[in-house]
Amino acid sequence: METSELIKKVRKIEIKTRGLSHNIFAGQYHSAFKGRGMSFSEVREYQYGDDVRDIDWNVTARFNKPYIKVFEEERELTVMLMVDLSSSLDFGTVNQTKRDMVTEIAATLAFAAIQNNDKIGVIFFTDKVEKFIPPQKGRKHILYIIRELINFEPQSQRTDLKVPLEFLTNAIKKRCTAFMISDFIDDSDYRNAMTIANRKHDLVAIQVYDRRLAQMPKIGLVKFRDAETGEEMYVDTSSSKVQAHQREWWKAQVARLNEIFNKSRVDSVSISTADDYVKALLNLFAKRS
Repeated sequence: METSELIKKVRKIEIKTRGLSHNIFAGQYHSAFKGRGMSFSEVREYQYGDDVRDIDWNVTARFNKPYIKVFEEERELTVMLMVDLSSSLDFGTVNQTKRDMVTEIAATLAFAAIQNNDKIGVIFFTDKVEKFIPPQKGRKHILYIIRELINFEPQSQRTDLKVPLEFLTNAIKKRCTAFMISDFIDDSDYRNAMTIANRKHDLVAIQVYDRRLAQMPKIGLVKFRDAETGEEMYVDTSSSKVQAHQREWWKAQVARLNEIFNKSRVDSVSISTADDYVKALLNLFAKRS
């Protein structure tokens, strides 16, 4: 992509997603994702009803009257975006491709994090970790992330969800909030890696899908190509047998995903490319608050 075109696209996404995160998500994000605990704020004179366990004995001795330590919630978080770059995300039949929606969701979450004074980092993945951007703060860092979301070209086309989950567990030492944004089309067994990652961190799964995966249009004989393997085949989309097989496959995918998320105790949301992702994210935040 040419530099001028890239700058224009980055600016467009910045304007849209920054506005969304500022006007809509500010309060919801703040209450949905909690900090690491309580941190010391100040001391003040003891008042009737205060917990005697909070008395600061050193200050009390110095001023000859009781003082207590005041604590406040430590709000600052480290947020990691785990962004799927596999080729299956290049599919979309309604408003946009899955990849475009993943980019907008990631950018919106990034701006929400920065407005909350959180650090934000990114793990780009396929069937390997394609790129790791360490967590930092600031608008310049956010724009760098958006530029990479738009322009980064992965080396692989396939998906292995276990790889980024294990990387998150091993590479990020302090507890963080991690958003895994993917279509979750992966037949490998990653549930153990997800469970372990969610024990160490606060993991949230955001599935982006296209409705044509659930219901194929009846348009006769069509040549299909697997975006990740390159395999091609002709499919009679008008066949009731083919239609039934597709519906059963999708139902099995949804059931498997729900089982993995439930057993791993991971909060999740599924968003169609035809849906308003703002509404879906607000529902997710409300569920966690």
